[in-house]
Amino acid sequence: MLLLGLRSQGQTVFGYWYGNANVKTNSSANNYLVELILQPEKGYVSGILNCFFKDTYRSLKVKGNYNSATRQLSLYEIPLPYHASIKDFEVDSIMNLQATLRVSQAGSNLTRAFKALPGYQYTCADIRFDFEMNADISKKDSVLKAISEYKETYQVWKPGVNDTLVQAQVIPRKVVNYVIEKEYTERKNEIVNEIEVESDTVQLAIYDNGEIDGDIISLFYNKNLLFFSQKLTHKSIKLNLPVDASLEYNEISMFAENLGLIPPNTALIVISDGKNKHELRLSSNLEKNATIRIRKKKN
Repeated sequence: MLLLGLRSQGQTVFGYWYGNANVKTNSSANNYLVELILQPEKGYVSGILNCFFKDTYRSLKVKGNYNSATRQLSLYEIPLPYHASIKDFEVDSIMNLQATLRVSQAGSNLTRAFKALPGYQYTCADIRFDFEMNADISKKDSVLKAISEYKETYQVWKPGVNDTLVQAQVIPRKVVNYVIEKEYTERKNEIVNEIEVESDTVQLAIYDNGEIDGDIISLFYNKNLLFFSQKLTHKSIKLNLPVDASLEYNEISMFAENLGLIPPNTALIVISDGKNKHELRLSSNLEKNATIRIRKKKN
């Protein structure tokens, strides 16, 4: 009975796993270092996956199921960094983890691969892995602690208005880029929203809206270029803009420099006048500029 109990305990997927994963390419720079922490829930498996890739660290919640009869583990929709991402341009590959548990006297292993979702398998290659279980019983408390106190350090998300991560602080002044300015005038300005504000100054915080897919934008204010070639991420681009009360309206226009991996080019802009906050979602393409009109509220 003791031997059977030890054998059963050694066949579990729950606990702390670590190891490496890699894409079959000619470059060794496509290696991932992975930590996987799993615990049982009612009817499914939950946990945390920590991934180190190039200069990026990701910490993600994962969820799936485990079949103890076949020893098959499946975790779903994990946004791993795309293997061909370059520094300062991380792109996500949404993948499922499919693993087989192997148990021997030497220890337990999870093997197989991260596989892209249907429709992306031609661009996102399989990421094969081999994880070892840390059998140290003292790891149990740290596993449960990590899950209970989990805080994501980087993720694909829709930021809240109180988010404080700042990617760039832009000082509003006219900059010059003749190519972008010319293309801007050739596209249609589509008015997507009009808002009233009570202050003479508003603060903008701009994020990618949804998945971080490499969207790059320029921003115009009253037809003056404020910045260009700025990549949208989960961190905000912040700037303060004066509201000219002598004008019928002030215009903020988002110019799409590309369409990212998932067209069109989308952004979330949070506009605050000190009293009120407006969450506006913009969508631009290579034919039109998404434009917001701001009016100063009259006393």
